[in-house]
Amino acid sequence: MTFSCRHCASPVSRTLVDLGHAPPSNAYIEPEAANSAELTFPLRVGVCEACWLVQTEDFTERERLFSADYAYFSSTSTSWLRHARQYCETAIERFALSAKSYVIEIGSNDGYLLQYMKLAEIPCLGVEPTASTAAAARAAGIEVVEAFFGSELARMLAERRHADLVLANNVYAHVPDIVDFTKGLAQLLSPEGVVSLEFPHLLNLIRDCQFDTIYHEHYSYLSLLSVRQIFNACGLRVFDVERLPTHGGSLRVWGCLQGAGHVETEAVHAVLAQERAASLDRAEGYAPFQGQANARKNAFLRFLLSAQRDGRSVAGYGAAAKGNTLLNYAGIKPDLLPYVCDAAPSKQSKLLPGSHIPIRSPEVLEQDPPDYLVIFPWNIADEIERQLAHLKRHGTQFITSDIPEA
Repeated sequence: MTFSCRHCASPVSRTLVDLGHAPPSNAYIEPEAANSAELTFPLRVGVCEACWLVQTEDFTERERLFSADYAYFSSTSTSWLRHARQYCETAIERFALSAKSYVIEIGSNDGYLLQYMKLAEIPCLGVEPTASTAAAARAAGIEVVEAFFGSELARMLAERRHADLVLANNVYAHVPDIVDFTKGLAQLLSPEGVVSLEFPHLLNLIRDCQFDTIYHEHYSYLSLLSVRQIFNACGLRVFDVERLPTHGGSLRVWGCLQGAGHVETEAVHAVLAQERAASLDRAEGYAPFQGQANARKNAFLRFLLSAQRDGRSVAGYGAAAKGNTLLNYAGIKPDLLPYVCDAAPSKQSKLLPGSHIPIRSPEVLEQDPPDYLVIFPWNIADEIERQLAHLKRHGTQFITSDIPEA
């Protein structure tokens, strides 16, 4: 494997992990198309040893990944809505945002976050490329530009008005041209404006072997080491960083223009030191990952085979990208996992990509409680367990896909 780094253009030849071939993780299948040909792409991740950006080798276009009928709606998760509300409250207070301010969210989805800015009477704009989620945001009264974000769109938006806050939650990893995107962020900012990015922290992915967070929609896997270099090359600088529990451990990076007055905090140096201590700036920090991913996949497969042998019923919960990565990597089909439930009506009655496991309404769990319920979006497992706690009266055991090795 050799390709050019999407940031610094250096040759990328070190492989972090090879998860075989898989379809895009959100390419859910209509039942009538079950016998049609299905496109799959290699799912390989490399490490740039020049700037330490971890990234996919690209085989599919973002337009295919984020189509008009994109099925992920952020408002489905109550914990994510709570996270968005708390973010808005914090940002409004910290940066004295008011009716005179202007906020732009990139990847605004269904308006899950900007609704709270709107409630605070702060002028705002969403940028969202997927038609289904953009329509939902407009229905909530939020202005949305339906387009992919980059420097050209930023230039046009800045002609209208520069922003005091530009935010992008769980978007930065989804960007194929991360340099153009970052230059666009800089173009949008007012002189003392701030940019806020949230993304899963590479440190947690490596340390906890979160290989199921790898899918085609994620082009980059980000450390503060790599993000700071990208910012510096595009006229921005990182002045603060927060560790978050979301998505298995995330960073919230605060940035500004190079000449802005925001003072760099000690948190920046602390996170950089933590990453260097984990060898994220050396090849040996990445070497064991493939073997660890293989072991976790094999343990989950052994669990399903053992349950089938013992006559125990298993169902899944959460038709999430995490589950699709694992299911396709392990080659699991409906014979071992008959169905997966999901609360999102947009996914129900469809089939999971690759595995063709049916997606059903959670109501089926009431009718026939399984012996085991595998929660694939393990980052919100506590929320799901609370919602379905009544199943425990029927003997259902809740587990995640991270099965301890025998």
